[in-house]
Amino acid sequence: MIEVKKKDRESSESLIRRFSRRVQQSGVLVKARRSRFRADEKTKREKISGAIYKEKVRKVVSRLKKMGKFDESTFKNVKKKLIK
Repeated sequence: MIEVKKKDRESSESLIRRFSRRVQQSGVLVKARRSRFRADEKTKREKISGAIYKEKVRKVVSRLKKMGKFDESTFKNVKKKLIK
């Protein structure tokens, strides 16, 4: 936390200038910009369940392709069924 107290006979502009200089030197803005768009990492359980889901989808899609019944609408239906 950055704190700046007003000195005797100090103007508001100089106080703001001093505060912004302290913020720049502390590196708070740099850290905030770095982490701005960073996504949270998935937990181990989420990674495992995602991998299992993808493997199920691949199996169903490969089976449908072998039977010659694969297209976009069936693919969407397969994904909906596997989610439930």
